Amino acid sequence: MHSKTTYPARPMQQLVLTALFAALLLLMAFTPLGLIDLPLIKATILHVPVIIGAVVLGPKRGAGLGALFGLVSLWKNTMAPSLLSFAFSPFVPLPGTAHGSLWALVICLVPRILTGVVPYYVFVGVSRLTQGRAWGRAAGFALAGVSGAAVNTALVMGTIGLVLGDAFAAAQGIPHDLVSGAILSIVLANGVPEAIAAAVLCGAVCAGLDRAKLIENKEAKA
Repeated sequence: MHSKTTYPARPMQQLVLTALFAALLLLMAFTPLGLIDLPLIKATILHVPVIIGAVVLGPKRGAGLGALFGLVSLWKNTMAPSLLSFAFSPFVPLPGTAHGSLWALVICLVPRILTGVVPYYVFVGVSRLTQGRAWGRAAGFALAGVSGAAVNTALVMGTIGLVLGDAFAAAQGIPHDLVSGAILSIVLANGVPEAIAAAVLCGAVCAGLDRAKLIENKEAKA
């Protein structure tokens, strides 16, 4: 679904931009810029190029960037595990066991793929509701950032609580009935700053790309 609210770039432009966003994601992943190692979990802003890619290039390429995000997370959690890495890599044993869980692949990949899909539709919906006005597009960019970060954090932590709650409780050394509260605290501690960062960065970058596209269109009509 492409409309005037998105960027119907030519195939070569799409290829170049996709490669650019993928390279940026990898650069952030393998430097301190993208994944921040915390005692409990790895906080991240890797969702930002995925969200921007979704808005600029559409949900298919956004999903591809999200899949790359998930594969990077799988690699990082396998090679440099943290306390919750068992939830992101089937190669990291569950606490108290000698084996991992295939649910880790679902947790690692599905939320990240959706992070590259949902923001596109949020932006398109807001832009259409505001009839493509400049302030509406700006709001759409920011809300796309928030939605992408929220999808990533909420689905990842929610799925951990749902299917790996016992392992989470064992890793934390807490009773199972405290898992929901512990997960909520992680969502608030990591998710809120990540959503704010995504809103600011996506808003600024997408607004710049939006202006560049408008300039390009005016030049093409001249």
